[in-house]
Amino acid sequence: MKKFSIRSLSLLGALIAIFVFFAIKDPQFLSARNLSILLIDLSITAVLAVGMLLIILPGHIDLSCGSGVGLLGGVAAILISEHSFSAPVAMAVTLALALLLWSGMGALIVFERIPAFIITLGGLLIFKGAHWLVIHNSTIPIVAGGSDNIYSLLTTWYLPKPAGYALAAMVAAAFVFAQFSARRRRAKFGLAPEPSAMFAAKLFALVAGAFAFVVIANAYRGVPLSAMILGAVALAVWVLTQHTRFGRYLYAIGGNEEAAFVSGIPVKKIVLGSFAIMGAITAITGFLQTAYAGYSTTTVGQLMELDAVAACVIGGTSLKGGRGSVGGVLFGSLIMASLLNGMTLLAVSPEIKFIARGVVLAAAVWMDVRVGRRG
Repeated sequence: MKKFSIRSLSLLGALIAIFVFFAIKDPQFLSARNLSILLIDLSITAVLAVGMLLIILPGHIDLSCGSGVGLLGGVAAILISEHSFSAPVAMAVTLALALLLWSGMGALIVFERIPAFIITLGGLLIFKGAHWLVIHNSTIPIVAGGSDNIYSLLTTWYLPKPAGYALAAMVAAAFVFAQFSARRRRAKFGLAPEPSAMFAAKLFALVAGAFAFVVIANAYRGVPLSAMILGAVALAVWVLTQHTRFGRYLYAIGGNEEAAFVSGIPVKKIVLGSFAIMGAITAITGFLQTAYAGYSTTTVGQLMELDAVAACVIGGTSLKGGRGSVGGVLFGSLIMASLLNGMTLLAVSPEIKFIARGVVLAAAVWMDVRVGRRG
């Protein structure tokens, strides 16, 4: 518990340091407009990172998702602009393609016992080349107007401000209900309840956080649709990992795959399912990233797989599997998104951005190794 607290405080200190540094360098970093942009940046990074959590928990890795983001966003854009598909149909077709591709990679990994590193590295190259072929090595704009505008609305539509407060109230009520339910379950099984002061502090932090989030968003245009999509994806993955047999199996496989198999856990089906879900989440991220850029081009999705891995590891997910949480991934994503947003605001050169991302990734893995040795 002490190690966890030290790690959590260190990460909180790092986030505060990032905010203070960029706020001093450019006061616009804390402006309502830039914080709203940061929310959208965070949403896109975190959606993919939450999906990566499902792959890392059973002890695997997905290096193809960044290229997949570009390919799937580009496929949807091409279907709309060149083949006259409506945006909902184009996204549905692309989602089906993503499920097929990632299920195929998962099948090779579990049935042919090929390391995920190799299969997804091959996927990275294949998807990158396919993306360039699909968009003809050019820039494909997102078509606006009519139903097609749904695509571009993913990162340009904001919840009306009064509705934002209503949403915060509902989220806060759900938090409170969930915490009291968990407390009652502990009492039912004869477990010692959480200290009242800590329980009250947690409730206050959760409720205050929900309303603070909306207040910050409403200072500009309101809560972005992309943030609500992140909330839906994060909630779904949290329920999946914490309250379903599938989630318990993911942790068990990552902890000890052989023991999980001997215990009767259908290891192959669970890993295959995690890759299929990752495909769907990659497609959602592709829609968000392409809509945010306003077009599909050869650089969309570049290095996003590394940002997703870094966000997971920063948030406490073990690269060996068996340890990690949605909350930690969201916090790690906030650190990554804040760093990239701040560097963009300061017009930092691309080469320095690459170096910074590499340093953060290396530091995150080093931290994971150190925690693993002490554990």
